[in-house]
Amino acid sequence: MSTQLQEPEKATFVETALKLSGKSDDEAKRTGALDRADEQVEAMFAKKYQTAGSPVHQAVWDDRFPVELFVAPEPTTPPECQKVMDASLEVVRRHVREKTLLTEQRKISDTVLRELGAAGYWGLLVDREYGGTATPFMAFARFLRQMATVDPTVAGLASVHGCIGAVDPVRAFGSPSQKANFLPKLASGNRLSAFALTEPCAGSDLTALKTEAKLEGDHYVVNGEKLFITNAIAGRTIGLVCLINKKPAVLIADLPDQENAEFQTKRYGLYALKHSYNNGLVFKDFKVPKDNLLDAGRGDGLTIAYHGLNRGRVALCANAAGTIRAMLANMLPWARFRKTYGAMIETRELVRRRCGRMAALIVGCDALVDWCGWQLDEGYRGEMECIIAKIFGSESQKEAAIELFMKTHGGRAFLHGHLFGDNVHEFLAPCIYEGEGEMLGMAFLKSLIKEHGTKYYEPIGKALAAAGIRKPNPMNPAHAWALRGAVGPYAKWWFGAHLSSPARATIPSGGPSVLREHAEWATIQLQNSRLAVDGLMQKFKLGLADRQCSMAELSARIQDQVVMLVTALWALRRKDELIHTAADVLCQDLRRKLTGQRPSSGYFRTVTKLGEAIAAGGFQAIAGIDENEILMPY
Repeated sequence: MSTQLQEPEKATFVETALKLSGKSDDEAKRTGALDRADEQVEAMFAKKYQTAGSPVHQAVWDDRFPVELFVAPEPTTPPECQKVMDASLEVVRRHVREKTLLTEQRKISDTVLRELGAAGYWGLLVDREYGGTATPFMAFARFLRQMATVDPTVAGLASVHGCIGAVDPVRAFGSPSQKANFLPKLASGNRLSAFALTEPCAGSDLTALKTEAKLEGDHYVVNGEKLFITNAIAGRTIGLVCLINKKPAVLIADLPDQENAEFQTKRYGLYALKHSYNNGLVFKDFKVPKDNLLDAGRGDGLTIAYHGLNRGRVALCANAAGTIRAMLANMLPWARFRKTYGAMIETRELVRRRCGRMAALIVGCDALVDWCGWQLDEGYRGEMECIIAKIFGSESQKEAAIELFMKTHGGRAFLHGHLFGDNVHEFLAPCIYEGEGEMLGMAFLKSLIKEHGTKYYEPIGKALAAAGIRKPNPMNPAHAWALRGAVGPYAKWWFGAHLSSPARATIPSGGPSVLREHAEWATIQLQNSRLAVDGLMQKFKLGLADRQCSMAELSARIQDQVVMLVTALWALRRKDELIHTAADVLCQDLRRKLTGQRPSSGYFRTVTKLGEAIAAGGFQAIAGIDENEILMPY
């Protein structure tokens, strides 16, 4: 990511630093404190954008465990932002009640999109000077969770538009003139947006991009094809990722109001995302003004793409948290109605366990949404953390839909009009966004090991190459001599890592002791995981990239440890006993997954009692969610 701090943010940080120093503006200029503060802020911001500055990287590799980076504060939503959120929710609720949300073609209607624009929905992430409300991302993500309980597609469109669409690229990388040109139209909803990245042969492998733009006079001329682009129809504005001089770049392109010889959509049958437009885009000598090229700073077009994708990953987890809430709220009426062998199924242990597990997944998603949203608001790059949120959210939604919701409803789940039957593809599709979860998990691990490899393994590799040694033998004096300088730092790290105990983390006081114990256990596992990561690197060396199964397995273990820690710490700050219990259930589930232990009778008592309390109406997380009618009662 670009490490350049935006000027408004930088000014705020510098002003705060000077206030803390107690110096006046004149004194600061005279003594050079202003320049030093400026440099310190740039250094601080740059570190946050480096992989080594991320909370997960520090938790694994640093000698001190940074617990404070895993505890998100309670968000504050500015009143003007809350007003927009409330108005937007009312628009969607009204259309749902009146059954006017969708057109005859089962797409979100233009009327709804316009009314949301009038409410300020599309400008939530746009700066105020351009007509938006500059909502903090943590508050925005929480709001998407709420919108998803009303309609997940509308919630998803806000993410497409504001996170991975044109809003974030222009806001984060646009010049003043580009912002003035595009952001007001995007904030009002006059131009809804999408992000055109995926191609027929470039899905998760973005090195295979083929769409190309060549500069001819005052315009770039684009040729190529995009695939699976949500919210992309004529009349929209897109962030178009293409090759310029064989390097990835991003052009902001206003698509024409009608298809023509230069621009056409390619339609296909798609089960998922059925209430939004998802098309292929074909460009044949399509012209884009050269002034619409975004400057990625020290990066390239993929730098811009990943900046938005990180926000989109959190938004996906928020959408999953809302969708699972809707599933749980619609599971309870059926559990109270359906009887087997003379008793309502809500009294059965299996159903209660499913309710308890669903609540645990909701709490885990909520914790990750708050934590990652806060990290992004604080200026962290957030790549590894947001990957965890995306994978956990999408896999939780899949489990909730198939293992918990569908199995409780039985065959009736496939009736037309049933929440599951009508939306099963929507529930499953997020698992393969950006490539499926294990592929994304390998990207997580590659980010985690990169600095360790550069610092310790790369010098050894260069020394071996310089000496012409292909198969090093430590017992060979010539080999040992060739490695004498390069191997020292690694040997020092290796002995230190094996001889020292994991850093003792200071877990916040208060709350149930079982949650503090879960958090402490997770910190120890994260510290110990450095040995597992280094062992994998040492075992496979340059062939590690081809050991996908080993990489995916270790990545999943570390991700589970992070989810366990974040969930426990998040729940400790709540005063709701059912949230405490749900977090305990999730942590126990993750711990058994990591250790291979079987569930105890105590665990079954905990999760079924949680399910019983939820069935009795005690889980505030699903309060106020409208329940669908029970289809075909018998």
